[in-house]
Order: sequence, then structure tokens, then C-alpha cells
Amino acid sequence: MSTSQAYGAPHPTLIKVNPFEPAEKQAGLMNRWHPDIPPVVTVQPGEVFKIECHEWTGGQVHNTDNADDIAEVDLTKIHNLSGPIRVETAQPGDALLVEILDVTPFPEMPWGYSGVFELNNGGGLFSKEFETRAAKAIWDFEGVYASSRHIPGVRFAGISHPGLIGTAPSAELLATWNEREQKVIDAHPGCVPAVALPPESVGAYVGQDLPDELRQKIYAEGARTIPGREHGGNCDIKNLSKGSKCYFPVFVEGANLSVGDLHFSQGDGELSFCGAIEMAGIITFKCSVIKDGIEKFALKQPIFIPSPVDPLYANQIVFEGISVDLHGDGTQHSMDATVAYKQAALNCMAYLKKLGYTREQAHLLLTAAPIEAHVAALVDVPNACVTIGLPTAIFDRSILPTPEGLEKREYGQAAIRSDGLRGKDPN
Repeated sequence: MSTSQAYGAPHPTLIKVNPFEPAEKQAGLMNRWHPDIPPVVTVQPGEVFKIECHEWTGGQVHNTDNADDIAEVDLTKIHNLSGPIRVETAQPGDALLVEILDVTPFPEMPWGYSGVFELNNGGGLFSKEFETRAAKAIWDFEGVYASSRHIPGVRFAGISHPGLIGTAPSAELLATWNEREQKVIDAHPGCVPAVALPPESVGAYVGQDLPDELRQKIYAEGARTIPGREHGGNCDIKNLSKGSKCYFPVFVEGANLSVGDLHFSQGDGELSFCGAIEMAGIITFKCSVIKDGIEKFALKQPIFIPSPVDPLYANQIVFEGISVDLHGDGTQHSMDATVAYKQAALNCMAYLKKLGYTREQAHLLLTAAPIEAHVAALVDVPNACVTIGLPTAIFDRSILPTPEGLEKREYGQAAIRSDGLRGKDPN
């Protein structure tokens, strides 16, 4: 393709998606990482182009008032990525600079969702504490704002971004991933939720005409897309929004960039397994190649320069967490930032419940809204300290502490399973 584009001319959409049809019936999509997946389009360095993306489950979740679809999601079919995209001149050892110029929902689908997954199907950060059952919130988009009939009294500006973006691994890197992740699985046999996900041919999909032998090889060896790895992948960085720059290591000729799992908004940490506001949409890119960039920048993993565009939510209530299981059996952990993060989130959820939100609503709100999490201290043994800042301006009333306490209101409930089953409430 030519990089010359007339001033004001629309940029081409190189991969098209029908968000109303299942992903596994569409071309230009795939849900495994493998070096032998051929590119579906080729771009020149400096070219601006658009890519359409399905939502991460490929159309399994719907705009309804129950969470049965969340409970029944087939996790072998996620994530549905658009690509691969070959960038001319990119060679192993280079760095691929990807500029994210815009991220928008499809105009004909101005809604997204957040979900809490079942303990035995995906789980999540709090799956054991809550013995989680499926829950869901549908979010309606109005310009940059999101609001939900399932979590009343809240409206906030989204920081739309790709949850998943990365280059293709080399054959050697793919083998390293599969070997090291299998060791974790072997060390925790039968663990629920799973500690890692090995290659799985069931549910694997590459929307291209491929020789049967090659397709079977990709499906048997391809790495699952759940975790982020050296190439980028599913990192869920909320500030990776329009205006951001990403420097990815290149492992194969052409880089073979893929993208998907678009989010309208997300809090730091995406604290439920389906925690962002998941959406189908359109992303606009410009790519450049930096020769020998891996060596120049010491790239073991991608480097990101966040967007200068960020909602202004300066006023927050900040909740502290330490590495003691204060919401459980009181176990002391040594410098465990994950435990500290969970405790900060649980402290915030307990506060939201005082305002009238259910545990499911509080869980879904913290995962979708632009909360800010920070590591406060990792030096004072035995307690790591992590904070979570809850923006006060996203609520339609004051939620600040007062000497009289907090006014509790009735906010209904999030979408839960049609059989009424809910998880455990530890507070």
C-alpha cells in the first residue's frame, strides 16, 4: 500500500469486523499466538490505518439483564484478535513503534459490559474470597461518558484503549512460553482457578484459508492469549489510550502485530477477570520501525509512553491496603503487593456498601471506573502498602465521610444469574 494519503482523506480500514456476528465465522481474526500465522494485511512504515475489532469473547455476551451469558462463556475461544498485520522492513531485533491515534466503539454498538466470572470458569482476583458467581453490568456510551442501569448514580469519562496488543513470537520464544507455563501448571495440579492455560486446540481459530497441516500445528502449539508476555499481549494498561506510543520487540519478519480486547474504560489492575468495560470498536494506528531497537532500548518487554489525554479526576478518596488478610483470617504475608492491593480494594468495596451498593455492584464499579492504584511502599517489612484512589466526581452525590456517617441509598443490583445464585460476601 502507498503511504501517500491526500490531506483530509479518510484513512483506510484494513480489517473489517461485523460485531453482530460470532467472531469464529469471520476473516482477519485469530485467538492464538503463533509465528506461522500468516499476516492478513501489510502496511508501510508511516502509514495511518484503521483496524476493526470484535469484543474479546467474540459475541458471547449480550445486552441483557442477567449474567447467564457470563456464566457460560467458552474461555477456549477468547481473545478474538484482529491481525496479524505485517509492517514492511521490520526484522527480528528491531523495535516496532505503534502510535495509537484513536480508539472508538462502533457507532452502531454504543454499549459495553463488565463482568465477574464464575470461580470454576475463569475466576478472577477475588474468586476464592467471594466464591464468585457470575455478575454483569451493561454500560451505555454517550460521547466520552459511560453510565449503567445496573450501577445507578455513577457516570464517568472513559479512557478507551486496547487491552491486548502485541507482536508475534518467534518459534523459540513460543516454545519458551509453553515450557515455563506448563511447569507452573505441573506444580499446581487441579488448581481452581487455573494458574496458567496450556495450548488448547478446542476453540482455537484462525480466520484464513490455511493448509490442514499448518492449521493443526498452530492449534496444537499456539499460546493462549490470557496473559501478557515479552511481546506485549494482554497487559490491560488503562492509560494506553489515544495519543500513546508503544515500542514492541520484533521477533519475526514483518513483526506481525495483532490487536483486540478493546476497552471503553478500566481501573488500575482490572480487578475482576472481565473487569474493563469491554467493547467492540475501531482503533487507528501508525507504525514505524526502529532498526536494532531491541538492543538500543534494552527491550525485554514493551515500553509505553502514555497518552497526554486523561480525564481530570483530581479529587479522590484513597483507601490503603497492607499485606495482611484483614478481610479474611488475618494471615500475615511478607511484602506481598497483590495481597495489599486486594485489601485496599476490599476496604473500598466495604465503603461503597455503606453507601448502598451491593458487593457485586462495588466489584464491577471498581474494575470499570478510572480508579488509580499506586504502590506506596515496598520496603517496610512485613507489610507492602498499596493504595486505591476512588474519584469522587463520578458519583451524582457527595460520598465523602461526614461526622454523621454515610447516607445509604437503594441502588438495586447488578445483573446476576437468572437462578439468583450469588457468591459469598466476606464483609
